[in-house]
Amino acid sequence: MKKTLSLIIAVMMILACVPALADTELVVFAAASMTETLNEIKALYETQNPGVTLVYNFDSSGTLKTQIQQGADCDVFISAGQKQMNQLDITADAAVNTEGLDFVLQGSRINLLENKVTLVAAEGKEVDSFDKLAALLKDGDVLLCMGNSDVPVGQYTQKILAYYELDEEALANAGKITYGTNVKEVTTQVKEASVDCGVIYATDAFSAGLTVVDEATPEMCGQVIYPAAVLNVSAHPEEAQAFLDYLTGEEAGAVFAGVGFTQIKAE
Repeated sequence: MKKTLSLIIAVMMILACVPALADTELVVFAAASMTETLNEIKALYETQNPGVTLVYNFDSSGTLKTQIQQGADCDVFISAGQKQMNQLDITADAAVNTEGLDFVLQGSRINLLENKVTLVAAEGKEVDSFDKLAALLKDGDVLLCMGNSDVPVGQYTQKILAYYELDEEALANAGKITYGTNVKEVTTQVKEASVDCGVIYATDAFSAGLTVVDEATPEMCGQVIYPAAVLNVSAHPEEAQAFLDYLTGEEAGAVFAGVGFTQIKAE
């Protein structure tokens, strides 16, 4: 009996010294405009997959692309524009992937979501359409906030300015344009009324409780597509692919739809 008890104690001591198996940490780099939806999805996914912990890094797609390029740990990348994903995809046009970067796991890349580019105005500001904004930028008194040129929402805004034949540099020099490093910064400036209006995504307007006064047409700035992919530097490619597959499903789709995203179904 004493020998058995001693053996049990010895086994327990050995087990106590063995570290518990760590959860799989999936590092997801995602556009700042996905902050609210992915945080909601995190709770759902981790409940259903207790061995997986999602670790997010939200920022502008351009900043995330640079971090990946510089060697940051990342399993899944979700961009707010095709350009930043193409810059990491060896199969993309060399005119876009100018550095020949190869970070996308081939076969994993999908078009995940569609968003809308919208105009929002600070409370009390009479900027009720893109046409009105264009007129004020040409001949009136207005302060517009837009994303930097390396941020997808900024690139979409540049296309809108070009559509109205407006000179961005001249307007910025005239004090009619200010900038945000990502869409959340633009949203905050409008919400705090430090600017008259801003160009942001429909989803950010919804999350911030801002009223959309106008929506850009595809002719003005093209479609707003969010590509997603597993990276070929992922330490957990199978788990990363499983998470990406979940994002295309009905449960995640309901979360995305709740703030105005449209889930893109594979053909």
